[in-house]
Amino acid sequence: MNIQTPIRLSHLSHGGGCGCKLAPSVLTQLLSSHPMTTPYKQLLVGVETGDDAAVWELDPGNDNGTCIIATTDFFMPMVDDARDFGRIAATNAISDVYAMGGTPIFALAILGMPVDKIPPEMVRQILEGGQSVCAEAGIPIAGGHSIDSPEPIYGLAVIGTAQKADIRRNADAKAGDALILTKALGVGIYSAAFKKSALSRAAYDEFIATTTLLNKVGATLAKEPAVHAMTDVTGFGLLGHALELARGSGKTVTINAGSLPFLKEAAALAQQGFITGASGRNWKSYDAHVTLPDGTAEWQRQILCDPQTSGGLLISCAPDKADTLLKGIVAAGYSSARIIGRVAAGEPIVAVAP
Repeated sequence: MNIQTPIRLSHLSHGGGCGCKLAPSVLTQLLSSHPMTTPYKQLLVGVETGDDAAVWELDPGNDNGTCIIATTDFFMPMVDDARDFGRIAATNAISDVYAMGGTPIFALAILGMPVDKIPPEMVRQILEGGQSVCAEAGIPIAGGHSIDSPEPIYGLAVIGTAQKADIRRNADAKAGDALILTKALGVGIYSAAFKKSALSRAAYDEFIATTTLLNKVGATLAKEPAVHAMTDVTGFGLLGHALELARGSGKTVTINAGSLPFLKEAAALAQQGFITGASGRNWKSYDAHVTLPDGTAEWQRQILCDPQTSGGLLISCAPDKADTLLKGIVAAGYSSARIIGRVAAGEPIVAVAP
């Protein structure tokens, strides 16, 4: 009898999820010759602050006018279940629109598959997983592009809209602001454990639940004047995306380590050495601009640099409204949301407090 070996999608790629992203330092080098200013006056957000999506103004000078938000995101699998892979990738891609304060309107699929290694039914399940998340977001997949590639790749290009007054960049944090994080950290650690067959079933379920939770609350928060800046925490880890916010805003960001939410088994797995290569690359890219408390253990630093796939929103808001906003975020289904730090006048660095 011929017994087929199950196909492990996570073993068909050299990396997975947002851990595939180029390190921040490499990306900076690649974009070093790219102009930071543009002659296109309607391009409100481009590459200048490493924001989550591009924004194009359709009605110049009208704060109630419509803006187009455009983004693309794709990666290799971090799980073996084809449908789960599609769901995670789609959720992650759509998040960029929510992080800008927008509402997605349609998506295009990006697909690269090693057709000699993966059967058509498995590819179909990946696409169906992505379609199910888009349906939850209320948008169609209106087309796309596919290629035969050495490693499996899936993601979306997503188009959204927002009123100009509702656009939230990562560069508008104000001194005195409180910082809110909407999802628990540790996704990269879970993915490393999964790839080595060391992730429990309960942890896997937690892993899927957080990575397929759409950041819809971003579109609601953008209508709150007390919300000044937003970004989502993905491949550069919490420290990397907090540093982008600090640099873009020209402020010092302080993170209270004791307030951070973690996936239930993240700390234990990190102490056992289940970390991604991306966390080390992340740290080397920004360590000169981050201060850690004396005595910070290696595993604790790894969690702070851990690449998050489909991570939560990092929100900078007026301090007197932070508790009210947090209650609304939790009520909207983000039970791990916490106030994790603050913004202050000062040099653009990230300081981690105990």
